[in-house]
Amino acid sequence: MSAKIWPILTFLLFAAIGYGAREAIGSVYGAAEARDLLEALSRAGLYLGSATATASATTLALMLTLIGMLRKLDTDFDKETYRRVTLIASLATASLMMSLLVLLAFVLPVGEFDELPADWYTTLYEVLFAGAVIMVGLLAATVMVTYLTVRRVVGQITPGEDV
Repeated sequence: MSAKIWPILTFLLFAAIGYGAREAIGSVYGAAEARDLLEALSRAGLYLGSATATASATTLALMLTLIGMLRKLDTDFDKETYRRVTLIASLATASLMMSLLVLLAFVLPVGEFDELPADWYTTLYEVLFAGAVIMVGLLAATVMVTYLTVRRVVGQITPGEDV
């Protein structure tokens, strides 16, 4: 159970930080302000999304390597270790998919849509900001499960009780 509680708490912590950041920005009062915020968010979001996609894809590849290593070690690993590896792969996949959606959304030429209702920009900003926060939260949860799994594996293969 602790394999899931720490990543959930980590995700919730990052979601709370993202919510706090959104509240610190304040209300969006008009389409022009929303457009400016969208442009600023998209510049940072493209870098954040590509970094998250890279980290998630790398994590998935490393989980394949870890599974191969676990199978070759003389130590018998319990099902919990394999469940954690599966959880890491699931979180990394969700993070990768979220980062791809965010990247796809951030490449929209937002300033070019003159015929849209004014509140559309505010809604788009809220959705993209939430998407970026979810993406970061998923990546943080992946890091936490990876850390817990590495500790577990090291504890099982290290001789003695000093881990």
